[in-house]
Amino acid sequence: MKFLLERFRKILNSDNKRSAMVNRNVALSFLFKGINIFIQLALVPLTIHYLSTDQYGIWLTLSAILGWFSFFDIGLGNGLRNKLAEAIAEKNFEIAKKYVSTSYAILAVIFLSLPILFAAINPYLDWSNYLNAPAAMSYELSQLALVTFTFFCFRFVFGLISNILFAVQEAALNNLITTLGNIVSIFLIYLLRFMTPASLFWVGIIFSGVPVVVFVIVSMVLFYKKLSFIKPSLAHIDFKLARTLMGLGYKFLVIQIAGIVLFSATNIIIAQLFGPSEVTAYNIAFRYFTTLTMVYGIILTPLWSAFTEAYINNDLLWISNSVRRLNYISIAFTGICIVMVFLADPVYNFWIGNEVKVSKSISFTTGIFVIFSLFALPYNTFINGVGKIKLQYYSAIFSIIFTIPLAFFFTKYLGWGTAGIIVATLCTTIPCTIMWKIQFEKIINSKAKGIWNM
Repeated sequence: MKFLLERFRKILNSDNKRSAMVNRNVALSFLFKGINIFIQLALVPLTIHYLSTDQYGIWLTLSAILGWFSFFDIGLGNGLRNKLAEAIAEKNFEIAKKYVSTSYAILAVIFLSLPILFAAINPYLDWSNYLNAPAAMSYELSQLALVTFTFFCFRFVFGLISNILFAVQEAALNNLITTLGNIVSIFLIYLLRFMTPASLFWVGIIFSGVPVVVFVIVSMVLFYKKLSFIKPSLAHIDFKLARTLMGLGYKFLVIQIAGIVLFSATNIIIAQLFGPSEVTAYNIAFRYFTTLTMVYGIILTPLWSAFTEAYINNDLLWISNSVRRLNYISIAFTGICIVMVFLADPVYNFWIGNEVKVSKSISFTTGIFVIFSLFALPYNTFINGVGKIKLQYYSAIFSIIFTIPLAFFFTKYLGWGTAGIIVATLCTTIPCTIMWKIQFEKIINSKAKGIWNM
C-alpha cells in the first residue's frame, strides 16, 4: 500500500494545488477504504455463519431487486456532482447553494412518498416466489421488503451528501462515512449471534438502516461546519434549475440502469436458474476480485471532480498526463488479478471455509471481467467528470438490450452455468472499454465532434 501511495504521488505533480488535494484524498481514502474492505470481507462469513448460505443468498437477491428502484433519482446525484463542481470551480457559490437545495427538494419529493406507495402494493407481492425461497418465509420476506425499501428511500435522500463531498473534492470524508457505517454494522451483526436466533429480518434492518442513521448525523455536522457555504435552505430551492440538473442527470439515469442490469440483475437470474446458494457463490467471487477495482476506486474517485475542475480551466495537459500514467496502475493491477485467479480456491477456503463452493469457471470469468474494468475506469472517470456521456448513454441502452438475452443463451442453451452470465456481461463491457478510450483521445486532442463531444 505504501508503494502505491508513493507511486501515485509521482504520477501527479504534488506541487500542483489540484494534485495535492487529490493526493491527500487518496492517502486518507486508502486508510478508510482499507478498513472498509476488511470489514466487508469479514461481514460475509460472519453473516453466513449467523444465517445460512441460502438465507444469505435470499438477502443478496432481495437487495438486488430493491436496487432497481435507484432509477427514481433520475441520475440527479451525479448531475449535481458535476454541476456543483463546475459552480465551485467558477466560484459561483450562490448557484452552488441553489443546486444543493434544489437537489435535496427533488429527492425528498420523490423518495419520501415512495414508501407509502410500496406499502399499498407490497401485500400483493409474492416475495417467496420472486426470490425462489420457501413458502414458509413469505410473511417474513414481505415485512423485510417493506422495511428495507423504506430505509432505502431515506438513504437516497440523505445519501446525497456523498455526491456533494465528491463535488468539493473531499472523497476521503465520504469514505469515512462508509467506514463508520460498516463498523456499526459488523458490531451489530456480531451482537445478533448472542441476542437472537438466525433472523433474516434483523440482518436486513441492520444493513439497510445503519447507513441512513450515519448519513443523517454526518450531514448535520458537515452542513453546520465544513459545508456551511453550500448549506441547503428552503429559500434557495429553485425548481427552474431542475432541468439543468436533470438534463445531465437523465443520461446518468440510463447508465445507472445499465449498471443494475449488468450487476444487480445477475443475482436474480442466478437465483431463478440455479438457486440462492449459487448467488452466494457468485458474490463471493465477485467480492474477491472486485477488491482490486475498490482499491483503484480510491485513486480514481477524487479525480472525477478534479477532471471537472481541470477541464473547466482548460488544463488538458494535466488530464492527459494523469490518465496516461494511471494506465500503468491498470497494468500492475492486471498482473495482481492474474495471480488472484490462480490463488482463488485456497483464498476462498481460508476466507469462507468449506460451506460454499465457487467453481473455477466463475473465478476465471470474473477475473477477466475485472481486468477489462481496470482499463476502462480511468477513461470512464474522465468522461463522467467532463459530462460528455452521450456515448455512454447509448452504450448503456445497448447493454440493457443485449446482456440479459445473452445471459440466458449462454446459460440455458450452451450450458455454461453462472459463468455464462459473466461472459454475457463481457460481451457488452469490452466494446464500451474500447469506445471510451477513443473518446478520451478525441477530447484531449480537441478532435471530438458529434456524439464524441456530447
